[in-house]
Amino acid sequence: MCDSVDVTQAVLAKNDGLAASLRGDLARRGVTIVNLLSSPGSGKTELLGRVLARAVERGIPVAALTADLATENDARRLARSGAPVKQLLTDGLCHLEARQLRGHVESWLPEDTALLFVENVGNLVCPASYDLGERLRIVLMAVTEGEDKPLKYPTAFASAHLVVLTKTDLAEPAGFDAAAFDAHVRQVNPGVEIVPSCARSGDGVDTILERVLAVRDGGPVHRPPLAPHPHVHGHTHEGGQDDAHEGAGLTAGRLS
Repeated sequence: MCDSVDVTQAVLAKNDGLAASLRGDLARRGVTIVNLLSSPGSGKTELLGRVLARAVERGIPVAALTADLATENDARRLARSGAPVKQLLTDGLCHLEARQLRGHVESWLPEDTALLFVENVGNLVCPASYDLGERLRIVLMAVTEGEDKPLKYPTAFASAHLVVLTKTDLAEPAGFDAAAFDAHVRQVNPGVEIVPSCARSGDGVDTILERVLAVRDGGPVHRPPLAPHPHVHGHTHEGGQDDAHEGAGLTAGRLS
């Protein structure tokens, strides 16, 4: 009988192969994928809508895929930006996989797209282990979720190329300790940039878009301890082995 760890590794290995193929195909088309991960209620959809609208204003060919278990509510919200948007229903899965993304990209993505934002299912556990062919992984967290979230979900935060703190207008009433949050992020992902944001005021929107455009244009990308796609950077992380549980499918470094 096959061990469950072996099955998990086989599934993730197949996903990684599909993700690498998708990444290569889209790179040849000039498309950069940005994978957005967060818990439910982080404000990810509203903030993404602002980023999409800003890109449309600037004439940047941008599109978005948004994933949920049910309803097309988020797609309707994001479509207000003026960008092409597609809803992806996961049929009960708590995460997206590269095979699902490929099907939608092949059948729907407009030819002139330069940036494709993928709003993953609201979940910081399963999605963290699945490479979607992204060149940039952004993990978002609201100030209302607690400063220790990076320590509770280390795989998600340790695989982020960029961390975005949302709903900063609520920091004071929530009693949010920004210094503690920063320290916890640095503990699992040293050197990663943290961008404070507020969808209501628009704070952080331009910064997020500029970081994405820099990656599109070939700029340097932060190397997280758990690389969602180590072959992109040609970098072998310390440890050099997969974590079969929380970090499966990622190249594991040491989280200290």
